[in-house]
Amino acid sequence: MKRFLSALWMVACTAYCSYAQAADWPQWRGPGRDGHSADAGLLQQWPGDGPALRWKAEDIGGGYSSPSIAAGRVYLQTTRGNAEFALALDEKSGQPIWEVPIGKVGRNRVIEYPGTRSTPTIAGDAAYCLSSDGELVCLSAATGEAIWRVEYRTELDGKVGNWAYSESVLVDGDTLVCTPGGESATLAKLDARTGQVVWKSAVPGGDVADYASVMIVQGGGPRQYVQFLRGGLVGVSADSGEFLWRYDRTVDRGANILTPVIQSDRVFSAGSRSGGGLIELNATVDGVEANEKYFSSSLGASIGGAVLVDGQLYGATSQVLFCADFESGQILWSDRSVAPASICFADGRLYVRGHAEGEIALVVPNTDGYREVGRFLQADRSEIQAWPHPVVSNGGLYLRDQGVLLCYEVSADDR
Repeated sequence: MKRFLSALWMVACTAYCSYAQAADWPQWRGPGRDGHSADAGLLQQWPGDGPALRWKAEDIGGGYSSPSIAAGRVYLQTTRGNAEFALALDEKSGQPIWEVPIGKVGRNRVIEYPGTRSTPTIAGDAAYCLSSDGELVCLSAATGEAIWRVEYRTELDGKVGNWAYSESVLVDGDTLVCTPGGESATLAKLDARTGQVVWKSAVPGGDVADYASVMIVQGGGPRQYVQFLRGGLVGVSADSGEFLWRYDRTVDRGANILTPVIQSDRVFSAGSRSGGGLIELNATVDGVEANEKYFSSSLGASIGGAVLVDGQLYGATSQVLFCADFESGQILWSDRSVAPASICFADGRLYVRGHAEGEIALVVPNTDGYREVGRFLQADRSEIQAWPHPVVSNGGLYLRDQGVLLCYEVSADDR
């Protein structure tokens, strides 16, 4: 078994490196977890009725997770009744390949929003999926066979907020970083091949896991992992899990959802009810200091994410899409667009997906003003908020809705 796992991991590491070059989207928010697609050769303007529909996968089950695309397959988590599943589809046709159970639906304070939230993380022939009840499973990406499983609540004394587990786990080399929450393993690093614990990070106060996902910071002192917990943004040592710092000004009284936006030693976080703030991390004799560069109540990006393009930050509040200077926080323009919305960036364009009406806008990122070069209405729109983020990979625009996954053709050439 150990020999099999080692061989599997060698394939995983080799293949994972090639994925980003092939413009796959192997995890939450893309190859760099920053909302950027590596795809190129895409339509720079859409026809009046929008891009053509490549395929539609129906009856996939409910949920709020976004798809991952790797090595010719589309991976997704879904909900059927009180159980959650991982499934694999053919990238070209959307036809099902396999479907396997991964865990239970987590307890949800608001009954309208049950179901899976996490996006699968694909590393070569391994797929890592987290159920909303906190069951983390490593699957064979080829067959869906379970390789190992860890339960946050029972094995790591995990504690989550009102809306169940939502993070998409980070694979870092041959390790996996996750957020069980609680007093003993607020964050944890596991061996990605076996699921064995490498370290547990006990953040002061035993902070509760909220709804963001872990990011890596390379600047501002030792290499660290940054996560947005119920009590604020925190940084821990990547090597040991030692707690380093906390920044709590952007805490949202409802839910902390935004995955932090990173540039070197700068970290941006935000909440829809609080606003957005940028901190600078500096190494000190005693550890790391997090110094606020600015805070603005007008930069309240949240569930739809934010992307950094050429020094400008683009995100959506509950009212508008905005462009702001990343270093100063100055808002350069704002527009109603299709906000509230989720956002990603690909080949010189912003893909902005409205949560309410199902409108998708193609926007040119620039500092002069809002410039839209395409808009269409998503087919098969459900009556539930369209929170899953748009994904652009290998010429396809993927939109997940309740019970359906749509793939639109956005390539400018035949592939």
